[in-house]
Amino acid sequence: MLLCDAAQVADGKLYILGGGWSITGPDPVPSAIALKIEVDWNEAGVPHHWELFLEDADGKPVMVETPEGLQPVEVRGEFTVAHPPGIPEGSPIDVALAVNLGPIPLAPATRFLWRLTVDGDPLPGATLSFTTRPRA
Repeated sequence: MLLCDAAQVADGKLYILGGGWSITGPDPVPSAIALKIEVDWNEAGVPHHWELFLEDADGKPVMVETPEGLQPVEVRGEFTVAHPPGIPEGSPIDVALAVNLGPIPLAPATRFLWRLTVDGDPLPGATLSFTTRPRA
């Protein structure tokens, strides 16, 4: 997982712009999360559900005002992999995902964390923390 300004996937590769930051703001700006997930060879053909959750430093969901009222900042998706031709049996299969986000209003001078789950389970090391700058 990598925080960046923008990301896209083409031909199974991640293309990242402005990647690797951990400080942003204080004003809301667009951002992205680049994800590379390794799927076990035996999981080919099995659909998987992933979710990203934005949490504050206390592990509580970050809530934002929407037309439907106050909602947590969450992103969800699905993926299924196939056995790539020519790859040795048993090799992990890469899944590249680019999650581009619009500006999210976040409290200044605060620590936040993105947490990834796949099929409802947290992945080891699948978190990204960042801090918003204080207002001048």
